[in-house]
Amino acid sequence: MSPPLTSDLAYVPPDGGWGWAVVFGASITVGFSYSFPKAFTIYFKELQAVYKVSYSQIAWITSIMCATTYGGGPISSILVNRFGSRPVVIFGGLLCGIGMVSASFCTSIMQLYICVGLISGFGLALNLQPSVIIIGKYFLKRRPLANGLAMAGSPVMLCTLAPLNQFLFDNFGWRGSFLILGAILLNCCVAGALFRPIGPATGPIQKEANKEGKETAKEEEEDKDCCAKFNQYLDCSLFKHRGFLIYLVGNVLMFLGFFAPIVFLAPYAKHIGIDEYSAAFLLSILAIVDMFARPATGLIANSKWVRPKIQYFFSFSIAFNGACHLLCPLASDYTGLIIYSVFFGLAFGMVCAMLFETLMDLVGATRFTSAVGLVTIAECCTILLGPPIGGTLIDTFGDYKYMFIKCGAVMVLAGTFLFIMNYYNYRMLAKEEKAMATKDPEHGRTVNEGSNDWDREKIQDGQELEPLTDEQGLKKEINGLSEA
Repeated sequence: MSPPLTSDLAYVPPDGGWGWAVVFGASITVGFSYSFPKAFTIYFKELQAVYKVSYSQIAWITSIMCATTYGGGPISSILVNRFGSRPVVIFGGLLCGIGMVSASFCTSIMQLYICVGLISGFGLALNLQPSVIIIGKYFLKRRPLANGLAMAGSPVMLCTLAPLNQFLFDNFGWRGSFLILGAILLNCCVAGALFRPIGPATGPIQKEANKEGKETAKEEEEDKDCCAKFNQYLDCSLFKHRGFLIYLVGNVLMFLGFFAPIVFLAPYAKHIGIDEYSAAFLLSILAIVDMFARPATGLIANSKWVRPKIQYFFSFSIAFNGACHLLCPLASDYTGLIIYSVFFGLAFGMVCAMLFETLMDLVGATRFTSAVGLVTIAECCTILLGPPIGGTLIDTFGDYKYMFIKCGAVMVLAGTFLFIMNYYNYRMLAKEEKAMATKDPEHGRTVNEGSNDWDREKIQDGQELEPLTDEQGLKKEINGLSEA
């Protein structure tokens, strides 16, 4: 049987209600964050001809955008802790629009790196992290399903943006297309407005207690050094967390081959003689399968058989993804690429649906804000290098198969590493839980989504979560350890 779920927040998430509106808004912002860099590859062939650059040089646009999206994670997390998800997402939407509108006036590849890669990429960073963070504040029991539905926004957007980009390019050229896309990205601001702050109910007594607690904390904060103040917004003690480190290493390796196959799928199809619309339709096929794979994966991950050992399911999904890339060179015609796109969409959807759920399962909801920021800054290096390395292999050998083999190999390796290390981690957790139960049988430990966190850390609350003081007499649940 699955272990009972408890929240390490200071309130019980509603698991519904307005939370479904939040999921809808998150599906839009997450959708743009993940699908926009993929759909942007439609313009690669034209931009390559206009600026007379190589495959690896043009691939840097998407790489910089993705790397900035992930590298901006810590900044995004700090801003969420300080201001809440809603204003951060709205500001991010503005940056996305400004970046693409500016890109329509660019006259060099370097200017595109700055406008599309850096400005729009950082705007997407301010969309992505707050969206996945706020879902953890609204959901507990249904969290895998909510995450799966929110992540399904990516294939829905990709299915729409891929043919839309081709249509815009044919009718308005790449400059006009960038201008229109800038306006479309402003819809992230509307989605962010749905992210209503949530926290424990505040009555007159609680407000007074919170006020006293804040005054006390303010006096204490004056004595803290710079490192302690930084740790208040970004919990660096996570680097002592065994499960977090395993997740971090595995994901950093995985992202070396995660995005490149999507970036070069349409160019590969054009390379073997497939027309432009059929090549763009491959991304739509991938997106349609991905669209159904993500919520279905969320349902499976939420089951009592899978959720207690969800890390194994995640490891399998990564290895399955890599196996698809290893077999891609066998697809030498359009039918073969359709089959590859179907399996790739399934595998890609499985990984994306659990990407943040497994991290929250390891560290708990209260530390997730810091965890996602630290993970994304580490991942940005391999995200940045992945597509250009693939482009270099294509330029060197004149064949796409070496790029697919490289991506497949590193993802199979990452999945195998995570499976072995998660097995070790689960064994160690079982021993530690048994030792704790033997030492203190009256205070047995409950295994939940923060089951890998054995450190008792002070909860650092952001704008969306008012701090609770001991004077309130409320039960605190921190990382699965109950304290009266």
